[in-house]
Amino acid sequence: AVHGLFALLLMVLEWTRPGLSSPLRPICDLRVLNHFIKEAWDAEAAMRACQDACNIATNFTAPLTRVDFDDWEAMNIEEQAQEVQSGLHVLNEAISSLQASNQTDVLQSHIDASISNIASIRQVLRSLSIPEYVPPTSGGEDKEMQKVSSISELFQVHINFLRGKVHLLLANAPVCHQGVS
Repeated sequence: AVHGLFALLLMVLEWTRPGLSSPLRPICDLRVLNHFIKEAWDAEAAMRACQDACNIATNFTAPLTRVDFDDWEAMNIEEQAQEVQSGLHVLNEAISSLQASNQTDVLQSHIDASISNIASIRQVLRSLSIPEYVPPTSGGEDKEMQKVSSISELFQVHINFLRGKVHLLLANAPVCHQGVS
């Protein structure tokens, strides 16, 4: 099963190479997302096992993971996309900030993989014609954000964000339901 996912990911990367004139094929298979969720679990477990040695005295901004289904259902696809893309952007910024923190090689590989996975998830969203991240025009704090104070907590948010809002957006992507009666 793992080899199939990597083959699928290679196809994703092949379709999304810059300069290709062919349109992206939609990637509607949620097993791709499940692969990223499993890798996020692995990273979170490694960060938790590391505890004190991996602690950084800083707060991270992270997306809220709680989903009010009534509110979510009331949003249009553009609003849902903006919430997910904004959350991925913030997660990417927070996890990228760890790259300079001199972690062990194992932890660094989890950090690098997480950044790569977020980029891949963005490619999957692009394949589904989901609108890309647009920075907010107002300078105010985003109500969909929270502060977390540990690396393992940041990775727990990463897992929950993928399992919640990203999953909902992918599962309901209009392009995946065209021609389905």
